[in-house]
Amino acid sequence: MTITELRASARAIWEAALEAARPETCVSEALQAAGDGFTVDGARYATPGRLIVVGAGKAGAAMAQTVERILGDRISTGRVVTKHGHRLPTRRIEILEAGHPVPDAAGVAAAMKVREMVRGLSSDDVVLCLISGGGSALLPAPADGVTLDDKQAVTSRLLRAGADIRELNAVRKHLSAVKGGRLMEWAAPARVVSLVMSDVIGDPMDFIASGPTAPDSTTFADALEIVRNYGIEVPASVRERFERGARGAIPDTPKPGDAMFERAHNHIVANNRRLVAAARAKAERLGFRTLILSTEVEGEARDVGAFFASVAREIGVGGNPAAAPACILAAGETTVTVRGSGRGGRNQEMALAWALRMRGWTRPVCFASVATDGTDGPTDAAGGLVDPDTCTRRGGGDRAAETSLRSNDSYTFLEAAGDLIRTGPTRTNLMDLQILLAG
Repeated sequence: MTITELRASARAIWEAALEAARPETCVSEALQAAGDGFTVDGARYATPGRLIVVGAGKAGAAMAQTVERILGDRISTGRVVTKHGHRLPTRRIEILEAGHPVPDAAGVAAAMKVREMVRGLSSDDVVLCLISGGGSALLPAPADGVTLDDKQAVTSRLLRAGADIRELNAVRKHLSAVKGGRLMEWAAPARVVSLVMSDVIGDPMDFIASGPTAPDSTTFADALEIVRNYGIEVPASVRERFERGARGAIPDTPKPGDAMFERAHNHIVANNRRLVAAARAKAERLGFRTLILSTEVEGEARDVGAFFASVAREIGVGGNPAAAPACILAAGETTVTVRGSGRGGRNQEMALAWALRMRGWTRPVCFASVATDGTDGPTDAAGGLVDPDTCTRRGGGDRAAETSLRSNDSYTFLEAAGDLIRTGPTRTNLMDLQILLAG
């Protein structure tokens, strides 16, 4: 196979994985109308009262649209928050838009509208909650004594410092009036059934969108330690809240065993294992010997990119871990420690690091790393699709690539090489997918 053929195959594999990750696909498989209620993965829920749909996440609009198609007039009303520019037409569920990854005033207003919708319900009412990645930033409800500006500052500084999603959400939960299970307090005494698309490794319910309907396993002490470990400066109101919470002076988030969670029913309807399984099926149909390396990839993006380069070289030299034509798949969520002032995202940085290590390699091979939500960092790209000629096409030799990595400017480099992947908003979010192909 030529590099051109491999690159075309990588795109076909990515598109097949994305199709399986769409809410139209996975929500339709999990949710069905049944009599006066509905079922989720076979569990039946009656709706003797009203059925209210709420939620937040980058997949929110597509999830809401799919739920409307399935449940129709059974839905009394609803409000779901998604990212700016991700709105879709709906009939009974209002779609609100807000900022991501840094929360904004539109998100605060949307959170208050969601709270208004679920307050005053009865025990006969059911809240169907649609949760997907990004929901933590999209549904900000600052806790007492904390402002939106405070939350924005902490979020931005942790992101730049390279905090992972678990650390970020542990902090967010302790600055919020809705995260860490507190949506259950808003909706009491109604029953809450959540459809969850996981963007967190291992599918921990209390970390996906900061777990608005799940008991919290983290504490104020954890949040304080995270802030201290990264050495970031936080507003005085945040530090005071964390310190008071760690001393037990203010109540922590609701924990496992709290009676309120007897009314909570959380269903994972999609995760990155589903994504990788679809990619594997497509790769095998295309004739590749396929190996799933991991669905729990973490770490610094450039280091992971270098690792995938070592795998590519091993395939070429020794036929390990799979002989060509080979497809090595992985998924997860890496981080980037921002030290420069360039543009990029974790997938682009991973791709550039791979290309730099593979420059001059003569065997046909390519590598793609792609964000399933279509947005990699604060850019209009979803990721990068690179090969050993990427650095040559960009020009400037190794020094240009190394300079771009140091300044976190992978977007500019890959754009000049013609190796950015742009999908536009996909309206789903199941972490990132890596595809290594060797011919």
